[in-house]
Amino acid sequence: MSSHHGRRPVVVLISGRGSNMQAIAAAGRASSACGEVRAVISDQPAAAGLERARALGIATHCVSPRDYPDRAAFEAALAELIDRFAPAVIALAGFMRILGAQFVRHFEGRLLNVHPSLLPDFRGLDTHRRVLEAQATEHGASVHFVTEELDAGPLVIQARVPVLPGDSVESLSGRVQAVEHRIYPIAVDLLARGRLALRDGIVYLDDVPLVTPLSLNRMEAAAS
Repeated sequence: MSSHHGRRPVVVLISGRGSNMQAIAAAGRASSACGEVRAVISDQPAAAGLERARALGIATHCVSPRDYPDRAAFEAALAELIDRFAPAVIALAGFMRILGAQFVRHFEGRLLNVHPSLLPDFRGLDTHRRVLEAQATEHGASVHFVTEELDAGPLVIQARVPVLPGDSVESLSGRVQAVEHRIYPIAVDLLARGRLALRDGIVYLDDVPLVTPLSLNRMEAAAS
């Protein structure tokens, strides 16, 4: 993959299939994009997303926690590798590890995550099953800045999907993942452009506090 002049580096962390990584990488190849995925890093050597990244010509690396005596040593090695790329954005895309405070502080303001729920609802794991069990009528996805508290960082953008009669975990998950693939590249591009910033726990867009997160649904309605 050839670098484009002026594109800002993006590093994506994965543990699995890497579908959000692929969406971010594809968006980064558009002529109007500011960010470019320069590296994909996994904590799992067999992660399918690494092969996806290689097929796109993106550099891949694995930093396995099994190779380090403790979490601190693992995270120090991971941070050192990420720093080699001097990224404007570090995107967690199905990276299934809780990151420690020192790591999060080191990359504060550059670290994004996508979560399969309308945060602050349904933080944590197994969101689709929990949404169905709660008989919620609406579900969705959120992109947020990563802070020391799990799934609690300031929100950037959300997308909503209906919960349909007869939905299964699989059908609902598929619908949510489809909107993840749309909102995550938007957030990465805004941060790469410097339009998005995190200051003292508050998200700013174009130097104006983002009082409520951006909404894909509202953005699409306005464009239609």
